[in-house]
Amino acid sequence: MYDQDLLATVARKGKPILFKRHFGAGIEEFLSFAEYIAAEGNKDIILCERGILPLGKGKNYTRYTFDLAAIPVIQKETYLPILADPSHGTGRRDLILNMSCAAIAAGASGLMIETHYDPTEALVDGQQMITPDELKDVIDACQRIHKVITPGKS
Repeated sequence: MYDQDLLATVARKGKPILFKRHFGAGIEEFLSFAEYIAAEGNKDIILCERGILPLGKGKNYTRYTFDLAAIPVIQKETYLPILADPSHGTGRRDLILNMSCAAIAAGASGLMIETHYDPTEALVDGQQMITPDELKDVIDACQRIHKVITPGKS
């Protein structure tokens, strides 16, 4: 997120950009860097909330603090769609269903979820992956929530 030369180069390619919030960035900073991409002529940007560093000492029960409040705040500040990444946002497969549902309820335009047929065999990040069958359950639950919060639009 912080490499302005890379952002400018990518922006000039004219391809859609999935722009993930850095784990140490505030919302204003995140949106400012998205504007940097748009200023290079590419407005085809999809934002992604992926969690911020937790504060405090002691054991971290999640990889990051999944900032669900950022989703509706960002929607009020920009025209850009925002996805939620509960895989990185929590770092725990047992939280993906609940956090996915919460993200959709908060207004996320979509989800980015890490999936593997056998997460225990994944080369990296297996602890934050779900199986394709679990992904289907997440999709089904999120579709039901989406219908409730957007009646007549589905």
